[in-house]
Amino acid sequence: MLIGEYQHNIDAKGRVIVPSKFREDLGEHFYIAKGLDHCLFVFSPKEWERLQEKVCAMPISKARGLQRFFFSGAAEVMPDKQGRILIPQPLRDHASLTRDVTFIGAASRAEIWNTDAWNAFNNNLTDESIAEAMDELDL
Repeated sequence: MLIGEYQHNIDAKGRVIVPSKFREDLGEHFYIAKGLDHCLFVFSPKEWERLQEKVCAMPISKARGLQRFFFSGAAEVMPDKQGRILIPQPLRDHASLTRDVTFIGAASRAEIWNTDAWNAFNNNLTDESIAEAMDELDL
């Protein structure tokens, strides 16, 4: 399970160190795709395949937007010996990644955020919105 929050810097070439805890869970290679809220989603091969199967099982009338969103700009990446990955420019642009980035664990996937955007997202969360979501889970 991917959990935790880690701050890193992205270099001028678009490389960033993936937290070692995440590398353990994600495996030797993994997938990066555009995510919601202007972040990037990071999937292990198993979770990527699960996403593909679910999206491809949908009727094309409902799936085409998801297919285009997730798969058109996705990249398969493999960390180098230092644990760095190269994030392609279109994905960096989608998430406004320039220098400070935050990796977060989101259970079955990791997310990569511009640190300022992550902080703003957290500042906009309210106890009420979290409580409503917990109610739906019957917690």
